[in-house]
Amino acid sequence: MSDSTSAGNAYAEAGVSIEAADKAIELMKVWVEKAKRPEMIGGLGGFAGLFDASALTRYKRPLLATSTDGVGTKVAIAQAMDVHDTIGYDLVGMVVDDLVVCGAEPLFMTDYIATGRVVPERIAAIVKGIAEACVEAGCALVGGETAEHPGLLAPDEYDVAGATTGVVEADDLLGPARVRPDDVVLAMASSGLHSNGYSLVRHVLLSESGAGWALDRHVEELGGPLGQTLLTPTRIYAKACLDLARSTTVHAMSHVTGGGLATNLERVMPEELSATIERGTWTPEPVFDLVRRVGEVSQADLEMTLNCGVGMVALLPADQVDAAVALLAGYGIHAWPAGRVSHATARPGAVELVGQHPGW
Repeated sequence: MSDSTSAGNAYAEAGVSIEAADKAIELMKVWVEKAKRPEMIGGLGGFAGLFDASALTRYKRPLLATSTDGVGTKVAIAQAMDVHDTIGYDLVGMVVDDLVVCGAEPLFMTDYIATGRVVPERIAAIVKGIAEACVEAGCALVGGETAEHPGLLAPDEYDVAGATTGVVEADDLLGPARVRPDDVVLAMASSGLHSNGYSLVRHVLLSESGAGWALDRHVEELGGPLGQTLLTPTRIYAKACLDLARSTTVHAMSHVTGGGLATNLERVMPEELSATIERGTWTPEPVFDLVRRVGEVSQADLEMTLNCGVGMVALLPADQVDAAVALLAGYGIHAWPAGRVSHATARPGAVELVGQHPGW
């Protein structure tokens, strides 16, 4: 027996399968190949992903933007349902849409998958979702890492994380400095819960101390099994929002993730201004009301944790709203004017939600 064979067997006895990892790479290659841009150099197997930066020479002053994130405890839903090809959309959506709020185009992404045991078909399904979402976002998947952590994670447990890099022309940078009084708060509908607040949702709906419902339970107001709704992929706004920034006079955008609508919009509000959002302009999807009612969660707590039906916000002049709504509709995104920016009267930079959602 060779030393390498002996070492391989010893590693396998410790719970790590090099053969399974190699098979996973072979299975994911077809999906990674789909998530390419012309600037991508090489393929899987290198120590680093390569991206031709000469394309940046067309910029006068290119600013690089970067973002990293995971999908939180939503992975527990995917694992319980044994459905793994949608969680990649959540991962990509979390990172690329953080970039576009400043006007940056996502260029490339890398991912990291940690698991208790490499099951090649499962890893390939995860990467399939990541690659397909990268195509939807317009960025390349230039590399990644799969790590087997026996003893730290259970055999069928895994977690995912990713990082992306983008670029924006300095003169086109969006943010608080551009926001003006009387800007309209244009809300863009979410596809559902996206990837935030699942610890609350799981506690309320799934835990024994909560409702204790099963994922295959048919919920009338959801129109199907509970798990199907909870696993709905995150909407990716990247291409639509970049087009919006090019085609209209957008001053700022906000990606509504952990912390909810008000908290995330405050991140792009200048101190001298504030914003008021009218809840009466939309009705959140039924899953939000379900969590509120079943868990007896206060509206304040709900709005501090979940997106409540709004996944992205743009601030722009009133005369640009109709054009923006029409453009976003072309991408299949429902958008509506939900509020307005004004001079701050009480708390500088504050965002206040007023009124009530229809039917709540």
